Formats: sequence, C-alpha cells, structure tokens
Amino acid sequence: MRSPPLSSARVIECLKSLGLTKYEALVYIALLKVVSATASEIHEISTVPRASVYPVLDQLQEKKLVSVARSTPKRFAALSPEEGVAIMMNRIECDAADAREILSSIHRERISHEQSSEELIWNVYGTDNIRRKLIDIITTASHEIRIIAHPQIISPEIIGILADMAERADVEIVTHQWESGNKGKLRVYVKKHPEMPRELDQVKDLMAGGICIVDNRRVLVILGTGSEDAVALFSESEGFIRFFLRYYNLIVDWAKKPE
Repeated sequence: MRSPPLSSARVIECLKSLGLTKYEALVYIALLKVVSATASEIHEISTVPRASVYPVLDQLQEKKLVSVARSTPKRFAALSPEEGVAIMMNRIECDAADAREILSSIHRERISHEQSSEELIWNVYGTDNIRRKLIDIITTASHEIRIIAHPQIISPEIIGILADMAERADVEIVTHQWESGNKGKLRVYVKKHPEMPRELDQVKDLMAGGICIVDNRRVLVILGTGSEDAVALFSESEGFIRFFLRYYNLIVDWAKKPE
C-alpha cells in the first residue's frame, strides 16, 4: 500500500529545511501544479501576496529552481522535483563543507592558542644554573627588567649585564645589600630584611632568593642561595606571571617607603 501524500504544511517545512523561505516554497509548489504560469496566476494559485510574487520569483531563479519564458507577459515554470531537490541538496552540502572548513579553522586556532599558552613551569636547580638562567632571560629583555634578589644571586657579572641592559630597558632592583658602587641607570632600592624570629634563623638562607620578571612575559622565582639547595621556577604562563607581579609590586611599594 502506498503511503499517503505528505500534507502541504509538511512539504513547506521540508522545503524550508532545504533553504527556501515559506513564500518561495509556496510559489515552487504552485508552479509544479501547472506547466507554466504568469505572476498573476502564481498569486492566485499560491496565495502569496501579489507584491511579493516577483521578488520571490527572482529569488527562485537565482536558486535555479525556476525558469522564465521571455513572453508577454512573462511565464514561469518550475524544475522537476528531482532536479530541484538535487540542486537544493547540493547547495546544502556546499554550505556544510564551507562551514566545516571555517569552523575547523576557528577550532584549530583555539587549540593552537591553548597549546602555546600551556601552564608550563620549569625547575632550575643550583645557584650556578639559576644565575645562567637569570642571565639568559634578562638579556632577552626589550623594555623592562624587575628584580628582587639576595646579593648572592645578583653577582658582579649579573650586575654588569644589568648595567648594560639599562641602556635600552628600564631596570629596577630591590635587594637588602648593595656593594657595587655606582648604580648608573639602574634603579636600585636597598631595603633591609625585617628581623626574623630566632626559631627561623637556621632556615633564613633557604628562604632567601628572589624574583626576576622580564617584559611581563617571563618570570624566574628563586628560593634559597646555597650552591646545591637553591631551586628556581621559570615560566611564561600568564597566570604565574600575574601572581608574582602582584607580589613584586607589594615588595617594591614597601621598599620605596622611607625608613
């Protein structure tokens, strides 16, 4: 037994899912009922408002679903359902392929950004290795170097490099002891550490260290000053940098206050 024909409302919904508007669907269905028709006849068959018939016919011609005979008055005819649906399906497939390509590009860009900004934190062990890493990052600075450091970390060699870098970058240093004489273009704040409780006296060297922030893009956090027990964390992670920038600003504000 054959299935009952689809209702008119259902056909219109199907055509709308294939990319037609309601009026385009009504006009296309109307033209399938006749060999050809004028705009006035289409208005009568389709019930589409007379003023909308010509714009709708233009749209259907653009979609290659309707042909026109250059008679007077013009007569219009619909492509067969097989041809018409094939054209609409092909348009949907092309649109889907374009959408997939564009969306995939957007998605790849997001994944690439996530991978490039991964929260990677690197460990550096030993004072010598930390000094080498410190030299490595300060020599890449383009506009700003901010340092809080124990005197054992900022060796004469590092101070010399910082002095050279101060010719092209703003260099700010907070330390509790400065014995290098002329500061040149270096902005140095010497601030004694607060007295520590006696019970912590044995670990104060371990707690010594510092922070170096370069161009607000790289940060080296140092803990300890012993040749073996010193450790540093290096990262270009935005969150890591933001946290230590706040800490640095607190320390600098304290260091700038008069005794």
